[in-house]
Amino acid sequence: MLFKLICALALILTYVYSLAVRIMNWRSGERPVPECVSDVYDPETYARRKQYNAEKSRHSIFALTASFIIEMALLMSNAYAGFASLFPGNDHLKIFAVVLLSALASLPIIPFEYYDTMIIEAKYGFNKTSKKTFFSDQIKNFIISVILTWGIATILMLIHRALGDWLILVFAGAMVLIGLAISFLYPVFSKIFNKFKPLEEGELRSKLAEMLESHGYHVRDIKVMDASRRTTKSNAYFTGFEKMKTIVLYDTLVEAMEPDEICAVFAHEMGHGLHRDTLKNQLLSVLQMLIIGVLAWLTLRTPELFAAFGFDRINYGFAVLLIMTVEFALISPLFGLLANAVSRRAEYRADAQAVKEGYADELVSALKKLARQNFSDLSPHPALVKLEYSHPTLAQRIEAIDRLKKENSK
Repeated sequence: MLFKLICALALILTYVYSLAVRIMNWRSGERPVPECVSDVYDPETYARRKQYNAEKSRHSIFALTASFIIEMALLMSNAYAGFASLFPGNDHLKIFAVVLLSALASLPIIPFEYYDTMIIEAKYGFNKTSKKTFFSDQIKNFIISVILTWGIATILMLIHRALGDWLILVFAGAMVLIGLAISFLYPVFSKIFNKFKPLEEGELRSKLAEMLESHGYHVRDIKVMDASRRTTKSNAYFTGFEKMKTIVLYDTLVEAMEPDEICAVFAHEMGHGLHRDTLKNQLLSVLQMLIIGVLAWLTLRTPELFAAFGFDRINYGFAVLLIMTVEFALISPLFGLLANAVSRRAEYRADAQAVKEGYADELVSALKKLARQNFSDLSPHPALVKLEYSHPTLAQRIEAIDRLKKENSK
């Protein structure tokens, strides 16, 4: 019973933290807008943005609460052990049973996601997702989630049975390798959800390739992704390891921005590459996986924990569930505080690279367009930024860009 109470308390604390973040985000709309970003929205659009933020925040609170109630009910009622008992004695099947029930438990949240995407996002002109695409995405996500979680739980079982207390390092290493594999295969996974076509020859393609190649990168390809099938919001990224890169542009970005503005965005992305920010993020991922490895070791050394939830022996699927949704979820805000601080510093450095490339004004213009398209919050609460933001606010970025421009002009 003690272990159950501890897990329940951990879930409650995690819920309270997430609830506080959402309330903080809701109230950010009432904060004054910094002068340097006052031109992003006209008064009518900004009022609409505040309304959008309020609706999204309210809805996310309902969705969060529903998810919390479902997870708490399943854990406290020993539902996972009961469902696993319906399967034959094979450990692989019992692991699969827990993973399957966890995935099935997410199905009641789909109506919340549907309302968010098909009602709220559509109301404010962002959604382009058809009902067919929405439900197709849900099915694909469900299948991928089950396969991936089952695979992780099976790896955990094999490592624990083979190596015992050496689990920490080996499991952490395995999780790092899985993360790298997912990153490497991300372009493949992307094709499950989206279509890509080469960027047509012209000024933009030439400028992007020339800029990256001038810094030693080899551009494998430049592709346009059909993001407009789902949203009007914009983004861009590049994939690939070391100097071999594939540039991916949302079609919404290509349509909304001038070639030099898109070059500014990619000068920023190139800055991440030049400063090896991806490698630094991977080092943080190693630290995160070591923490998860320690949690896995502690969890599997405590068979009473499984007995408290109705299991007659260790169930590795349930162990993964406890580690990710209870144990690591409780300490993830502290880890996020560190990771987000590192990320924000990296964003400033990447912006500085765009300034160095001669795209300062174009970057400011592009950032404002992205903020406008994505209905970004112009004045989030400072505590919210430190806790949750991987990027500095738009005002902070523009002020830093302006300082660099003045320094370079001296």
